[in-house]
Amino acid sequence: MFAWFQRLLPKRGNFFELFDAHAAVTLRAAEATTRLFAGDANPEKVIAEVKDLEHQADDITRTVLQSVRITFLTPFDRSAITDLIGSMDDAIDAMDAALTAVSLYGVREFTPDMHQMASSMTEAAAVTVEAMQLLRDVARNGPRIHQLTERLVQLEGEADGMHERGLKRLFERHRGGDAMQFVVEREIYKHLEKISDAFEDVANEIDGIVIDHA
Repeated sequence: MFAWFQRLLPKRGNFFELFDAHAAVTLRAAEATTRLFAGDANPEKVIAEVKDLEHQADDITRTVLQSVRITFLTPFDRSAITDLIGSMDDAIDAMDAALTAVSLYGVREFTPDMHQMASSMTEAAAVTVEAMQLLRDVARNGPRIHQLTERLVQLEGEADGMHERGLKRLFERHRGGDAMQFVVEREIYKHLEKISDAFEDVANEIDGIVIDHA
């Protein structure tokens, strides 16, 4: 009976293709987000674009979670697969949240630190795209994957520095002035920091897979 049941289940899911697809969608969202923080002339269009990409990423994530349940043989431990796609989805969710805040508060001017943080996020997304492609052969690609995850962690540290400098400049600019504007811009910074934190989580999940399988 168990052998018959095994034959009904897919032998291997298309997890690598799904990882690639999610990473590609996230990179597109990161590029769009960076355009917005660079002062795109049509911010509402960019916000709608990222919202659509976030929905696409959600669809991919659901497919991964469904495939984990019905696939008999998975390339990695099931929890590693779900944790990885979850951390990747957190990154694009954080982008969507940042742009939702921009839309909600009607923010149209952004500081250089905000733009730099967004640009750093785009690099992190591109690094993730390369890392996903290399997961197909962890044993052979382990050293390069480790370099990529180190870069993700480094980018998170750099974003933390930008965040701290940005908040300091923000406080100095609004000291004794517009307290509400300070609160709004501080929230934007907080959302940008969450994006970099999410990519660091992606790095940690990838490192865990490399440790287990390289």
